[in-house]
Amino acid sequence: TATSQNIVIGGLAGAMPPALGWAAMANDVPMQAWVLVMIIFIWTPPHFWALAMYRRDDYAKSGLPMLPITHGMDVTKLHILMYTIALLAVSMLPFAIGMSGLIYLGTAIVLGAIFFWYSWQIYRHYTDLIARKAFAYSIIYLSILFAVLLVDHYFLFRSF
Repeated sequence: TATSQNIVIGGLAGAMPPALGWAAMANDVPMQAWVLVMIIFIWTPPHFWALAMYRRDDYAKSGLPMLPITHGMDVTKLHILMYTIALLAVSMLPFAIGMSGLIYLGTAIVLGAIFFWYSWQIYRHYTDLIARKAFAYSIIYLSILFAVLLVDHYFLFRSF
């Protein structure tokens, strides 16, 4: 059935590649893979809801039950803010479980603070331009976060 939580439900399928790839390569899916899945899963709603907010007319015409259409902009703004706060916490897990070091941690904090700033701007002073910038930043956020995780993990576990 169609639901306004389509992004959350579909986000799990979209977040699964780290677990699937790990299973294919190692015949195992350890906690580290699930941490990556969780980061992508929690990142997906604020990413897509920012898009849905500034493209709300298109979604309304299409009949897709996106959150800004079914529950309004204020509910969507609050959901974006709450998911971004959750993302900040979840993005600390690679450091907490020893999967990364201080390079990743510092980067995750800075990137997360910027993402929070965009979410706060959406929540307090929404404009379509802010939502567009937040959507674009969310792509940059995830790309840099995972690139730095890879680099930091390499340096952390490489013996020189």
